[in-house]
Amino acid sequence: MVEFVYPPALGAGYLMFAGLRLKIRVTGAENIPRSGGVVLASNHVSYLDFIFVGFAARPSGRLVRFMAKESVFRNPVSGPLMRGMKHIPVDRTAGASSYSHAVDALRAGEAVGVFPEATMSRSLEPKAFKTGAVRMADEAGVPLVPLAIWGTQRLYSYDSRSSMLQFGVPIEIHVGAPVDASGDPDQATARLRSAVIDLVGQARAAYPADGAGQWWHPARLGGTAPEPEFDVG
Repeated sequence: MVEFVYPPALGAGYLMFAGLRLKIRVTGAENIPRSGGVVLASNHVSYLDFIFVGFAARPSGRLVRFMAKESVFRNPVSGPLMRGMKHIPVDRTAGASSYSHAVDALRAGEAVGVFPEATMSRSLEPKAFKTGAVRMADEAGVPLVPLAIWGTQRLYSYDSRSSMLQFGVPIEIHVGAPVDASGDPDQATARLRSAVIDLVGQARAAYPADGAGQWWHPARLGGTAPEPEFDVG
C-alpha cells in the first residue's frame, strides 16, 4: 500500500533533526524485525518520543503506527496527519475498540508503538505500566520489543525549561531483545517494565552529558526533576 503522508512527514522530521544537529544514537535496532507484526513499548519522557521510536525503526524499514489519545485526531492540524499516517486513536470511553484496532493492525503485519505508562513521567523514572502492550502482543502472537529513550525531555516535555530551539542535544535510543508476553498479563507487564527500566539505565549511562544538578535528570541520581511521589503527570 502506497504511503502518501508518512514518508514526507518523516522526511520533514529528519530535516529538523539535521538542522538542530541532534546527536542521535540508536543501539539495538536489529531487535526490531523487518517484517510482521510487532509491539514497540517505550518509556515516555517527551511529547516527541513517538518520533524517536519511529527513528529507531528506520533501519528495519518499518513505519510505526502509534496509539494516541483520540483528542489529537480531532485537532484540525494534527488530526489529518495522524489519520494519514494510520495511527490508532485511543478513546478512553471506548477502550475495547482501540484495543481491537491495534490487534487487527498487528495481525496485518504492522508495527504498533505503545507507551505503557499512558502518560509522560515528570520524575523521568518509568511509572507503573498498563497491561495493554503485553495483552496485544500475546493475543496477536507477535514479538514485544522494549525500548528506552533518553534526552528527548530536554527538547519538549512538561518542564518549561525544555525547548526545541536547542542545538546539538544528545539523544540515546536503546532497543532491547523481545520480552515474553505470554501468561499472566500482570507478570508479563512486570517483565516488560523491568526490561524497559534496564534499558533506561543503559541509555542514561551512555548519555554524554552530565545530569548532576540538571532539571532533566532524576532526583535519585543527583538531578532536580520531581521525586516520583510528586509525579502527577
